[in-house]
Amino acid sequence: MGVLAVFVWTVCCITCSVHAEIFTSIGQMTDLLFTERELVQSLKEYIQAEESKLAAVKRWADKLEVLTRASTSDPEGFLAHPVNAYKLVKRLNTEWSELESLVLHDPSDGFISNISVHRQVFPDQEDENGAAKALMRLQDTYNLDSESFSKGKLPGQGQYSGVRYNAFLTVDDCFDMGKTAYNENDYYHAVLWMQQALRQKDAGEEAKVPKAEILDYLSYSVYQMGDLPRAIELTRRLVSIDPSHQRAGGNLRYFERLLSKELREMDQNRPEPTEEKPIQLGTYERPRDYLPEREAYEALCRGEGIRMTPQRSSRLFCRYQDRNRNPRLLLKPMKEEDEWDSPHIVRYLEALSDEEMNRIKELAKPKLARATVRDPKTGVLTTAQYRVSKSAWLEDEDDLVIRRVNQRIEDVTGLTVDTAELLQVANYGVGGQYEPHFDFSRMSDVDAGGATVFPDFGAAIWPRKGTAVFWYNLFRSGEGDYRTRHAACPVLIGSKWVSNKWIHERGQEFRRPCGLTEVD
Repeated sequence: MGVLAVFVWTVCCITCSVHAEIFTSIGQMTDLLFTERELVQSLKEYIQAEESKLAAVKRWADKLEVLTRASTSDPEGFLAHPVNAYKLVKRLNTEWSELESLVLHDPSDGFISNISVHRQVFPDQEDENGAAKALMRLQDTYNLDSESFSKGKLPGQGQYSGVRYNAFLTVDDCFDMGKTAYNENDYYHAVLWMQQALRQKDAGEEAKVPKAEILDYLSYSVYQMGDLPRAIELTRRLVSIDPSHQRAGGNLRYFERLLSKELREMDQNRPEPTEEKPIQLGTYERPRDYLPEREAYEALCRGEGIRMTPQRSSRLFCRYQDRNRNPRLLLKPMKEEDEWDSPHIVRYLEALSDEEMNRIKELAKPKLARATVRDPKTGVLTTAQYRVSKSAWLEDEDDLVIRRVNQRIEDVTGLTVDTAELLQVANYGVGGQYEPHFDFSRMSDVDAGGATVFPDFGAAIWPRKGTAVFWYNLFRSGEGDYRTRHAACPVLIGSKWVSNKWIHERGQEFRRPCGLTEVD
């Protein structure tokens, strides 16, 4: 059964669980902020207890220091007084034991217990790798250099300013980003992030990672990108810093032999060493991947290449829609705007109230699970890197709000939802996206990114809080409209919540009759 139409609610958007998939939903990641706040409070309580303990031990030591200084200056005279003799015995038998117990008492027990409980929902290495790769995906899609990311300077930040939220990457952060890419044999991104780590290290920033280790990864990654002269420059710098480095000497000799061989084959002389230039975003070409329309898709995400001409735009209108005088729309018709002419895409304004959006999120959040796609070879539902979000399915019985929303969809589209799929609520994670796909066989404003784009005809539909977007995936003949292959762009700044309603063609025979030709 094909999906006739798609009704997408933009629920809401704000700035940032299943274990190992925490990074795929900003909505669930917000819980981690409160978990971290609780752990900080527990840590402060532990510090206070340790300080109290040390203060008591210090008072005891200070008192005993004065006493022992006097007693050891004249031991026999001191013990000649029976009270002093008694108190010495008492101290060594009782009070030192009490001090020992105080020192052995571990105030960290409460903190360790607390962190052990919360560790069950902590992100793991897969989450860290996923979040790192998400930043690289944003970097690629929106043409952002590593330095912009490192300084927290992103376009469209608005209220989510990197300065306000201290969103900076340290040398060690950049190194770990590069290492994540390196371990995936992604030398293109490894170069960009290792170069940024080196740039910040050279500027004097303190870091745990030594410069030699950064140069080691960077030089080899540059070699893998086919830039032998630069690989030789970086390896020479590594050898000058650490002459005993295990691999550097061998790598340098190997790189130099390769370069000499290349020059001989091209019948050229060895070039004079040049001053090392920093590696920029465009220094190397990003390798091609599996998605043929990658460049067009990412350009649309940046707002480039949109094929809406002034002439076509003049044919787009807005109207009050009562859907043939539907009783529920007569007193309050829906505000409808044309977003695109062909295929026809419309947006409904004020489609959801703030109260409804909050309730839908509240219902969906406990049910969120990693969104899946169907494997084209096996037919089995599985997770995929090209769909980074979590979703939940809500039905009429869950809440009055869901019944009201489904009725509103039916009223405004004129289509029955009796055969439609359940209401899907999706929340996108770090760099959340869904690459180009067909729906036959998506609730919030975002500060940057997150558009729904149609690479085939060059359209970009930007998220707006509380609005809904609607289009048909099938022609009246029942044939798929392949122009509607679309994608959800990565969210650069913000957290995107959407509700999707896929309406099937079965049951629409009298509401949207079949056309006479294939593309009617």
